[in-house]
Amino acid sequence: MKSVEYFLDCSSPWTYLSFRGIINLRKQKNFQIIWKPILVGGIFNSINPSVYENRKNPVQEKLRYSQKDMQDWAKLREIEINWPKIFPINSVKAMRGSLFFIGKDTIEEYLESVFASYWTSGKDISDEQCLLDIVEKLGENPEHYLNYLSSDEAKQSLINNTQELMDRGGFGSPTFFLNKTDMYFGNDRIQLLEKNL
Repeated sequence: MKSVEYFLDCSSPWTYLSFRGIINLRKQKNFQIIWKPILVGGIFNSINPSVYENRKNPVQEKLRYSQKDMQDWAKLREIEINWPKIFPINSVKAMRGSLFFIGKDTIEEYLESVFASYWTSGKDISDEQCLLDIVEKLGENPEHYLNYLSSDEAKQSLINNTQELMDRGGFGSPTFFLNKTDMYFGNDRIQLLEKNL
């Protein structure tokens, strides 16, 4: 079975769109998703600081079009995106938490809940209680989850994934790799990924 490595951070609306896109694509094609949670802020700080500069002085015409484009994609993916009051968000705990769910049947439900909590409902996913509400609904042990969030394993795994993406030429979220070296960046590249699958 072919596999697609998926480097993602829930703090990006385009990643939410890509999440739905890759899940839908897997229903049509036979492949495995290898989940690679990252901290995209670490990438911006290290190799892509222009993202922050663009946020300080956005081109208004481009910003308006970007919002329209995002809503067009949201309709296509059947997602409701409401721009949250807190942006950018500290997604460290949420992304460490996604590592806790890797290997469990509920990884996709966890990610969907985190994405929807932030991008649809405007909840603060940096808050532990928000995440614990998700964990409890998924039937997982909240204490085990909290212990994992503060573990060296969780911290190092997130750092390792983030560094791995940069080492392989990546610069943001979402990023996909097919066959280890064939990289695709962005929600709108899933059609190309589909073609090459």
